Amino acid sequence: MTDINPLDAPAVDAAVADALAAFSAAATLEELKEARLAHTGDKAPLTLANRVIGTLPGAEKAAAGKNLGGARGRIAAGLAARQAELEAERDARVLVDEAVDVTLPVTRGLTGARHPLETMQERMCDVFVSMGWEVAEGPEMEAEWFNFDALNFDPDHPAREMQDTFFVDPPGSGLLLRTHTSPVQVRAALERRDALVHHGRGIYVVCPGKTFRTDELDATHTPVFHQIEGLAIDTGLTMAHLKGTLDHFARAMFGPHAVTRLRPSFFPFTEPSAEMDLRCFVCEGADKACRTCSGTGWIEWGGCGMTHPNVLIAAGIDPDKYTAFAFGMGIERTLMFRHGVADMRDMVEGDVRFSQQFGLEI
Repeated sequence: MTDINPLDAPAVDAAVADALAAFSAAATLEELKEARLAHTGDKAPLTLANRVIGTLPGAEKAAAGKNLGGARGRIAAGLAARQAELEAERDARVLVDEAVDVTLPVTRGLTGARHPLETMQERMCDVFVSMGWEVAEGPEMEAEWFNFDALNFDPDHPAREMQDTFFVDPPGSGLLLRTHTSPVQVRAALERRDALVHHGRGIYVVCPGKTFRTDELDATHTPVFHQIEGLAIDTGLTMAHLKGTLDHFARAMFGPHAVTRLRPSFFPFTEPSAEMDLRCFVCEGADKACRTCSGTGWIEWGGCGMTHPNVLIAAGIDPDKYTAFAFGMGIERTLMFRHGVADMRDMVEGDVRFSQQFGLEI
């Protein structure tokens, strides 16, 4: 477009018509921006015409200013109206394109869960912590002296043979994967011996952890399993204290009506020794065909007894002055009893669905 004389009303009106037509033709906000710059920018015809007003005589300035002022007002109004239309169209399009149907079914990803063996171990430890006991831990690769010798196992005891124990190469290294958590008891007694002897503080520790034996994996056995063992050393401890402790433990695990019994047994590290049985929670001894207890009315839970004097001597504690008791239970076995798990393999196969059914425990 050629330069416009601000006093030429038809030319000014034509410029306004061109601008409004360009605005109407713009189909997007980006096109409208280009049209705006073309008709209202620094090089737009009416902008250049506005600069000429200053060179006009005084009588013509007012007429030219009025003419251009009205024209630029109409352009601004047309631009605002078209911009509002295009913004409304954009917003309506976004509502359609980005709409979300909240009623559609969604596929949720499976979340993880803490393993019930871990939460069971913590629950069992909490029972003893609430009684003032300490939680002790030890290495899973253990010295043979702690695992066997200090626990009064004879050199020719069957448990030392390769069919029961994972020994660590080279042969004769004296190292093995611990077969029980009892070596932690020996370590705890050695660590706390001075406090017992010189300050009269009794030793009360519970030892949870992973253990290893060369068992085949089946419904009731696994080569890697978990135990929780307890050791109490003090003056005047008797089997009555042991029985009371285990009764409390059983009720905490299986409910206030749990019934227990001690059955004579043998372990190298306790004397006298006993197996602790639970009254069958399925038939309560009334069904001779019960598969859970094999019709006996009782289910074996763990071993216990008064700690053998040789074990105290190995820890440097005088068995004539102090007495002690110890016990041990399988955590897998406890989980099976509490929750009716029929196959131990379900615990180790890593299927998250097994853990999820036990819910969330912190």
